[in-house]
Order: sequence, then structure tokens, then C-alpha cells
Amino acid sequence: MSAREDLLELARRAESGTAAAPDPLWAALTVDAHQARRAAVLMLFGTLDDVPAVSGKPLAPADLDVLLLERAHTLGSHPGQVAFPGGAIDARETPVQAALREAEEETGLDSGGVEVLGTLQDLGLAHSNFLVTPVLGWWRSPSPVRVVDYAESAQVFRVPVRDLLDPDNRVMATVHRAGRSFDSPAFTVNGVVVWGFTGIVLNGLFEQLGWAVPWDRSRLHPMGV
Repeated sequence: MSAREDLLELARRAESGTAAAPDPLWAALTVDAHQARRAAVLMLFGTLDDVPAVSGKPLAPADLDVLLLERAHTLGSHPGQVAFPGGAIDARETPVQAALREAEEETGLDSGGVEVLGTLQDLGLAHSNFLVTPVLGWWRSPSPVRVVDYAESAQVFRVPVRDLLDPDNRVMATVHRAGRSFDSPAFTVNGVVVWGFTGIVLNGLFEQLGWAVPWDRSRLHPMGV
């Protein structure tokens, strides 16, 4: 199957309740659904643009990228972290509507060119008490993207999936807070580390899709946060 067909099939399984999360870290992403705020993120994949992957390894899918952004370093919540476009769901909005609206506001993309494939299981972001719905999208007609507001984002970029899958770009991000340690699968790409919630979600997604390749989980990358 093509990458789009793989993603569409995963969305179908998720919405039918037959897609099990292979990564136990996904199961840990829980909050109290009755007290948590609702949010949505857009996981937007599309055919690789004219900027090739850095990795030369024959990893599949080779012609695919995903849209990410780096949050502004001055933000009070998750400063400098890499994330999917997204945010809180407003009253009378669906998760799909919220994800597309936030992506337009944060990256300037034309949501008319996005084919929504479906939604994945809700995941908890305990630090900020959000219950997040990942919206899986296919960039049918890509449009230019940019930082719309530098008070919110430091950069907006498309990263080749091949670079994310390359074992040379995989590390285990480690954080020490209040005497406790937190580890998450991470990706070192585009001069940044994709870790935390976004790293866990991407890692689990690749596992579910069957795209993941083995990598050295003993490679630790301390995060200075």
C-alpha cells in the first residue's frame, strides 16, 4: 500500500476501535476526561517537497514528510518544544475543525488542501491537563507555510519521515524534575529534538503503521529544561 493508504487504514482501525497502541507510553498518556480541557492537533503528512531527506538510508516511506513547529522559547507552557499544529477546542467546534483552524492560525496553511483521514485515540497531556485528539491528515494540495506569530512559534517546518525513522537520529530524551526522571522516545532532526508528547505520539504512530525500524534506546539525550 501507499503511505496515504497506510495512514487511512490506521485511521479506520482507530475509529472502529480495533487499533491497539503498541507503545505502552501511549497508555500512560491519560488524564481525567471529566476534568481535562479538550484540544486537537493536526498530524499532517504529504508527499515530500523539493527539500530532500538528509538520511540516505533506504527507509520506507521515502517520499513523505510531516508538518511540525517549534514553540516560541518565551512561552510559559512547553517553551521551545517541537509540536504538531493544534490547540484548544472552542465551544461548538469538533476536533477536526479545531485542528484545521489552529493549523491555519499557526502555520498559514490553506486547510482546503488538507484531506482529513480520520482521528486517532484521545491522548492525555497531564502537565497542562489537556485531552488531545490527534487528527490525521493528508496534504492533498500543499500550500506555503510560515511562522504567523513569532510570539507563539520559533519555526514551522516540514521534516522528511525518512529522517525521523533513521536510527542515527533516534535518542531517548531524559528530563529530571523534582527528584523524578522522565524518558521519552525522541528524534534529532532539523537542528531540534522532537521529544515529550510529540516524540511519544510519533514513535507510537510509526509502530502502529509498521514503519518503525530498530534503534538504540540506550542513547540518552539530557534535555535542559
